[in-house]
Amino acid sequence: MIFKQALRRELSFTTGGVFLVLVTIMITTLVIRILGFAANGSVNPEDAIVLIALATLGYLAVLLTVSLFVAVLIVLVRWYKDSEMIVWFASGLSIKNLILPILQFSTPLIIVIAVLALFVWPWANRESTIISQRFQQRDDVSMVSAGQFRESAKAERVFFIEELDVDKSEVKNVFVADSKNGRLSIAVASTGYIQNSEGGEKSIILHNGRRYEGQPTQPDFRILEFDQYTTKIHSKDALAPPPRDREKMVSELVNETNPILINPNRAELLWRIGLPLMALGLVLIAIPLAYVNPRLGNYTAMFYAVLVYLIYSNLLNLTQNFVAQGKFSVFMGIWPIHLLALLIATILIRNRINPSLKWWRRQLPAFIGQK
Repeated sequence: MIFKQALRRELSFTTGGVFLVLVTIMITTLVIRILGFAANGSVNPEDAIVLIALATLGYLAVLLTVSLFVAVLIVLVRWYKDSEMIVWFASGLSIKNLILPILQFSTPLIIVIAVLALFVWPWANRESTIISQRFQQRDDVSMVSAGQFRESAKAERVFFIEELDVDKSEVKNVFVADSKNGRLSIAVASTGYIQNSEGGEKSIILHNGRRYEGQPTQPDFRILEFDQYTTKIHSKDALAPPPRDREKMVSELVNETNPILINPNRAELLWRIGLPLMALGLVLIAIPLAYVNPRLGNYTAMFYAVLVYLIYSNLLNLTQNFVAQGKFSVFMGIWPIHLLALLIATILIRNRINPSLKWWRRQLPAFIGQK
């Protein structure tokens, strides 16, 4: 009981600490990237915080997988290095006694990883796309702001309004520059108002102003004075783009009937199912991999752990690409990698319990190797 409580307590603290560090790094990276998009005009600066939160939610499954794997390694490596593991072994316990409590601790997190990968990941991706698309499809009225120059979504029009009464839809001291077919048109007026027309169209009606057309150095340059001038603004609804594979829910991936999209959808489903299975495989591999000779006090296990994670994740991504290209069926691609991980974990645990290799015997404490 004491053994299980100590293991569970250290795993909880270590997993939480590793997860917070990874989340902090992830958020920092996302802040830099999304603020760069906002500076380039790809996303609305006001949506930056929402996009960062959605992106973080999308990557939580991967972060939890890595956190769980690293936490098991850190705890067991420390136990070996500080000779705590030798004390437990001398009390009659073995590596087999580590498996059940570690799996009991890991199972709820693996279930959370599965939920995040299957449902939260596509939802977060979909919402991010909708927010970005809505900004790209914004109408010119949404950009009108008193005292600021605003450019239209297609960079065809520039607005400047000195004063704006939103309740009365009235504007004062207006500047509108249009560029169509290579011809520049500038209209300035002292007053005006926004008019809603049938069919969802909106217009700005300008009063008592002047209009300049063409280039001043060209013979067709004109200066016109007007009592009333109307410039149309087409209000566009933010149409939801067709979802990508990473944005589709599980039901959409399974029920896809388009022959072109079937393989990519199955590949996406394979990755989502494979993520919690990878978390389970990494936890089982971490148990025997965490061994450190107390006399040497090295951390070579961490190096092997990084190598194992990179190989495992890249094999999963490679299998996903093969399924997307139609080289493998989803049923053929979903089990070999995880079965191999389970086989490797079984072999490593067996050899930790009863070493059958001379090299392995040399890595164990003398009293364990004699058992």
